[in-house]
Amino acid sequence: MKILIRFQCYRIRVATAIALLAVTALCATDAANAQAVLDSKVAKISKPSLPLVGGFEGEYDLVWSDEFDGTKVDKNKWHFQTGATGWGNSEWQNYTDGANSSVCNGTLKITAEKSGSGQKVGDYTSSRMNSKQSFTYGKMEIRAKMPHNQGKGLWPAIWMLGDSIKTAGWPDCGEIDILEYVSFQENTIHCAVHCNAHNHVDKTQLISHVQLDSVDEKFHVYGLEWTENKIVFYTDDVANVKLTYDRPHKSNADNWPFDKPQHFLLNIAVGGTWGGREGVDDDTIFPAVMEIDYVRVYQKKRNTVDK
Repeated sequence: MKILIRFQCYRIRVATAIALLAVTALCATDAANAQAVLDSKVAKISKPSLPLVGGFEGEYDLVWSDEFDGTKVDKNKWHFQTGATGWGNSEWQNYTDGANSSVCNGTLKITAEKSGSGQKVGDYTSSRMNSKQSFTYGKMEIRAKMPHNQGKGLWPAIWMLGDSIKTAGWPDCGEIDILEYVSFQENTIHCAVHCNAHNHVDKTQLISHVQLDSVDEKFHVYGLEWTENKIVFYTDDVANVKLTYDRPHKSNADNWPFDKPQHFLLNIAVGGTWGGREGVDDDTIFPAVMEIDYVRVYQKKRNTVDK
């Protein structure tokens, strides 16, 4: 099934018969039967090459991943945060317990929908997924496509949050925003670091605003290189750096809480202090789908030294 997704995502032209089989297999109840037929036909189709970890395979091991090859969210790897609490940013969505997340055709799909009259908290549903496993340092790569841009009001994000959120609170726990996207800024992505010394509440956050055409039309790899000495954000290739935060010479809990475990979060917010800054276009943006092809974590082998 994963091979099928690759040629769909890259719009590779294959025989009409295979294309028809692909369409009929999309999230269908007879997917298993379709797969048996497809396996023999698509096995010879070459997948387009995907960005790796910048040629550092000899230095890094893949230690954790979700390739989303199944038919449902793996609850051994993820759990859902729920509720319509505003989440500290005056957001309007109600996060559901899995109803707005699905896995088919090799990707995770997080869907935001309008469920009420609109323009207030609880009138929209979405998903907020947290990884059950946490990590300290590594190369994190997520291949994703943002919701198709049809108006204002969406706020998808792929990010990490310190596990100490439960005891130290925010921003002391540290936050690493691998990708944020607000739909009123078409073809622009954002990556940022938040901590007590640098955060958006005090308007002292470290953030980069990057033009990236086709962010809602094509899959891109959003990467993070996190070591004891720096945090580097890149897109599609490790050489394509978007933001670097070096560990301060005099580091402390205020400016470098990034020496402790952090977990992933995947979500689409609706409205809010940033996503809803220019309003929410109820009549055009729903349903809104963020697709994620994979989440991968690589860590240095024990016999390598950080450069």
